[in-house]
Amino acid sequence: MNGRVDTVKTEYSADDLPIDPSLVKVLLVWREIAPTTPEQWVFANPATCRPYNGGAIQKRYLRSIGRELQLPHSLGWHMFRHTYRSWLDAIGAPVGVQQKLMRHAQISTKMNFYGNAMMQSKREAHEKVVHMALTPAEGGNRITDPAVGAENTRLTGTAGT
Repeated sequence: MNGRVDTVKTEYSADDLPIDPSLVKVLLVWREIAPTTPEQWVFANPATCRPYNGGAIQKRYLRSIGRELQLPHSLGWHMFRHTYRSWLDAIGAPVGVQQKLMRHAQISTKMNFYGNAMMQSKREAHEKVVHMALTPAEGGNRITDPAVGAENTRLTGTAGT
């Protein structure tokens, strides 16, 4: 976090996660235009070749966007976790799969009842959320980046809670 490489907090944080092929395509397009770094950071600051500072991005961009959208709560990185969790609920992902995709060690005793999620269940739930995020909402639109000729999706709507 914030440019520091460290060990993960729990064994659950080190678990394998699936990546949907449509997200792979987006990341491969990004790789073509992103600055290369010796450490192979995915989202590196071109001026420093180090990861961006998440706190600075939140303060400079996310909070002001949240105010413009008149969100009831401050927009920050944790809001994206809430949104992802809400989307997992919306697609009917089992609670055990949600636990694994969210990398929670333990949400509650009840969650433990559902046991370990299988990779295929995690992959299917992740795929549905990626498609939900990359498909424009009704009334939304697609934008094209002329620099790479790649079509990107502009997300529309409100963040989950």
